[in-house]
Amino acid sequence: MAARRAVATTPTVEARFVLGAALRRTGALDRARAILTPLATSLRGSWGVHYEHGMTLAGMGQIVAALTALETAVRLNPGSSLAAHALGDALLLVDRAAEAAAVQTRAVPGTVTDPRLAAAAAAWLHQGNTAPLAALGLHPSDIAAVCLVADAGLRSGMVDAVAAMLTAALAVTPSYLPARYALALCFHRLDRSEDALAAINTVLAAVPETAVLRALRATIQMQRGDVAAAIADYAAAVGTDAAVWHSFGHALRAAGRRDEAVAAYRRALALRPAYAEVYWSLANLKTWRFTDADRAKMAALLPDAEDDDRTSLHFALGKADDDGGEPAASFAHYAAGNAARSSASRYDRSAHEDFISRSIDTFTADFFAARVGCGNPASDPVFVVGMPRSGSTLVEQILASHPLVDGLSELPDLPRIAHRLAAPYPDRLTGLTASAIARAGRDYLDRTQPRRTLGRTRFVDKFPGNFLHAGLIHFALPNATIVDVRRDPVATCFSLFKQLFARGQAYSYGLADLGHYYRSYVTLMDHFAAVLPGRVLTLSYETLVDDAEAETRRLLAHTGLAFDPACLHFYTSIRPVRTASSEQVRQPIYRGGLDDWRRYERWLGPLIEALGPLASSS
Repeated sequence: MAARRAVATTPTVEARFVLGAALRRTGALDRARAILTPLATSLRGSWGVHYEHGMTLAGMGQIVAALTALETAVRLNPGSSLAAHALGDALLLVDRAAEAAAVQTRAVPGTVTDPRLAAAAAAWLHQGNTAPLAALGLHPSDIAAVCLVADAGLRSGMVDAVAAMLTAALAVTPSYLPARYALALCFHRLDRSEDALAAINTVLAAVPETAVLRALRATIQMQRGDVAAAIADYAAAVGTDAAVWHSFGHALRAAGRRDEAVAAYRRALALRPAYAEVYWSLANLKTWRFTDADRAKMAALLPDAEDDDRTSLHFALGKADDDGGEPAASFAHYAAGNAARSSASRYDRSAHEDFISRSIDTFTADFFAARVGCGNPASDPVFVVGMPRSGSTLVEQILASHPLVDGLSELPDLPRIAHRLAAPYPDRLTGLTASAIARAGRDYLDRTQPRRTLGRTRFVDKFPGNFLHAGLIHFALPNATIVDVRRDPVATCFSLFKQLFARGQAYSYGLADLGHYYRSYVTLMDHFAAVLPGRVLTLSYETLVDDAEAETRRLLAHTGLAFDPACLHFYTSIRPVRTASSEQVRQPIYRGGLDDWRRYERWLGPLIEALGPLASSS
């Protein structure tokens, strides 16, 4: 190595510094520290020496020791985005989040707020082109530069590429905690919760009292379905962070601790009075009502609110006015909230129609007949599909009250497998070999296994959108159960119109779009009923409400389970529930809400027209 030869022949300060920096970048941290520590002592005015010294210590997992050196580097060279970002990463891990944000977003070239960094990150991550990075003084061999690019990449949604980049960097410097933290965040966003948990636990082992780390681990635990563990971590992390109190409220709600959830939401509002999303979280409790003072505060916030906040406030005020018996005012708020969300998340009718048409053309009776015996034979999964807000949470709660069934809520795994199998999907599924079909079923079982903590023989995946993949379910997991829950079309669609989703469901923000999507859902499921007679159990929500025992027995029989009286007392279950219906399934079945939509019928013309003949049953 040139630096080592230079030091051997002419051991100047410059040569030793270059050697120390090179050793640090190649992971030889002990040797780098032996060189850089004395240089940092003698060269107090050299920002580069202090930066390299600090990064060496940080690379050894010594975050607290690294802070002094990195603070010195930034003080000596406040224009270095690299040193500033590395300092911010270290500050974050010692619970100095506000300082971290301030130092990382200063108006200097190459920070995460600089558009040139976003372009340079995209060039590296997507094309392997490092020239734009070099122009900003960044080099891929420096893990601090990797973390700076990772931050920019995550802000631009390049999560897969960022995860691969961080994994490669950590192979060289495995104890650099900011990179491990960023990798945990990537895995969380990729729904790789077990990998995310392993990564964040590694960081927490080094800095166990850090609130931001406990908060991220709590979020990961929620993703895994371990609500009790999430509550413990949130309780340790809340402090004065309104966002963490908000998330804490979600965890408490999932555990059925409604009053404590409300208190957590109230605490978030006390810390940040204009936190509009929290008002929607309170509205989303469904069985909870706003006070007049709440309504006044929301109305006062509305005129000056940013777009997303205004949307949250409209949906929350819609719920408040609905509860207050003011349907006209309520509908006006729902319409305004939906219009705002629709402008940012448009439903592509033609693309959806094309998908439904291609699905029907692909999944024919002959297609299935030619693939009998090809899938994985396991009968563990019970897929509860249909439209959101149709009663799928109730059906899952009934099933999960059975001693042989574990309710896993809405899992992301099947859609991920579907779109990884073949493109375009589903057309290319016709070319899959028998072994590939079996692997798809096994892949689904392997991905869901970590969530099956109760050790029961059956489990429920109640992601409603899996109706789009009912064909894949049948040929990849031919012994799995499929239950299609249907509620009155107008009631379902209007309930969706009143629901502000965190993501997806672009079809739900327009009445005509809702009617169109519902009709396509019925068309596809009717097709499967024709080509796979008896394969899918269609369960009427209204019939379930009217005759719970008979329908529960029919449901269990279709699932291959013996009747258990506990299923009729589902509302006494203490299992966590993480969907919008969490409060409603903790009380006995009642008919009261079945016809709520009729109070709004005068405004639902576009929906009823789009539903066509389906609306006549309402």
